[in-house]
Amino acid sequence: QVQLVESGGGLVRTGESLRISCRASGKTSSTLAMAWFRQGPGKEREFIGRISYFHGTYYSSTMRDRFIISRDNAENTVYLQMNRLTPDDTATYYCAGTTSGTVYTTPQQYTYWGQGTQVTVSS
Repeated sequence: QVQLVESGGGLVRTGESLRISCRASGKTSSTLAMAWFRQGPGKEREFIGRISYFHGTYYSSTMRDRFIISRDNAENTVYLQMNRLTPDDTATYYCAGTTSGTVYTTPQQYTYWGQGTQVTVSS
């Protein structure tokens, strides 16, 4: 069984940056393709980007300018660096994993999910 645990969320001010993490554990966790999603109040879960085991990345067109995904395979950890944050970025941020090599962008295509970490951006 694979477990994903996000950490690093919190309260930041407009214009600041924040890096959140997602640590994976369990069988096959180190080879998963990983993605980040977010869900704001009253909104649907939104795809941010995805990173393969070999560090290939793919981003939503609306996210790629400010968000950067990276991973440390030795630590089974994926990171989301968020820059120039605004109140519109306030959301619960989730990491998700899949064993598939296909670039998926919808939540239904991911098998494993973390519990989420809250990011709040004040104006």
